[in-house]
Amino acid sequence: MTGPTARPPRRSTLLRTTTVVGAAVPLCLAGWLGWQALDGSGPAGSTAAPTTAPAAQSGPTVPGTPTPGTGTPETATPGTTAPGTAPDSAAPGTPAPAPSDTPSAAGPAAPVSPTALTGRTIVLDPGHNPGNFAHSTEINRQVDVGNSRKECDTTGTETNSGYTEAEYTLDVSRRARAILAARGAAVVLVQDGDRPWGPCVDERARAGAAAHADVALSVHGDGGPAAGSGFHVILPAKVVAGKADNSAIVEPSRRLGLLLRERFRAATGEPYADYTANEGLDTRSDLGGLNLSAVPKVFIECGNMRNSTDAKRMTDPQWRQLAAQGIADALTAYLTTR
Repeated sequence: MTGPTARPPRRSTLLRTTTVVGAAVPLCLAGWLGWQALDGSGPAGSTAAPTTAPAAQSGPTVPGTPTPGTGTPETATPGTTAPGTAPDSAAPGTPAPAPSDTPSAAGPAAPVSPTALTGRTIVLDPGHNPGNFAHSTEINRQVDVGNSRKECDTTGTETNSGYTEAEYTLDVSRRARAILAARGAAVVLVQDGDRPWGPCVDERARAGAAAHADVALSVHGDGGPAAGSGFHVILPAKVVAGKADNSAIVEPSRRLGLLLRERFRAATGEPYADYTANEGLDTRSDLGGLNLSAVPKVFIECGNMRNSTDAKRMTDPQWRQLAAQGIADALTAYLTTR
């Protein structure tokens, strides 16, 4: 989320509910082997995306705003822990095994019924916006997140070669949308490259309620130290302050976060972050997207874009498909199991 400046994004003022028509992109064995040939440290395996998708639906898109030069506003300040909770600071090294409260066999793997998510609405929030760089005044505006004020949005980070976080998050979110739509879900993207900037973090938080969604998930790439690698999931801390009261979503969001950690790692082979968080989990009270959400919601930092190994993965379309698969499998498990 933090890091160098990225390229300008686009957005629309409406919340767009889109169910993708046609086939979700299957992950074929040949493509997978080809990816492994490029990077021996790649995923250990993945589940193929469904091959059929229901008819497309469209709906309103949610407005908002970002902040240039500082990575994801909603994730640019890692390590903030909620009052009364143990700090999520993990010592660098190899990823630790998942704790015992991780749902190890919950939910569908694959194949998944094309009606598994019928009647369910999911909000995907692609972090930042490619156009934020050209709208510094708008995204630097301060907004109320309940317990503080923060920038409306940020530009996000990027790889050393210039592949931006905003490009990454939009691509993975669209891929996940296709998989989820093939399972019958109505999928709303907070922005679909159809807005000039933003939306702001408070508007992103409201998107779940505006769409009457069952669940929401924000997709990001981190801008950590170059020596650090791996992914982590950000959970909401309980915040009851000012306009924020997320008490009702803390526990269900944790369940979603545990499933996301499990399914993302299984799909991509990416290890837990070795430079932040604790065993792939971080609990934070400084993110407006979590503080103000009325539906269960978590963030995922899919990898460190400033790290050469993670950057190689994240710029590879086949790996991004695996990332989308892990995200979709976690959301499916969350909505179909208890």
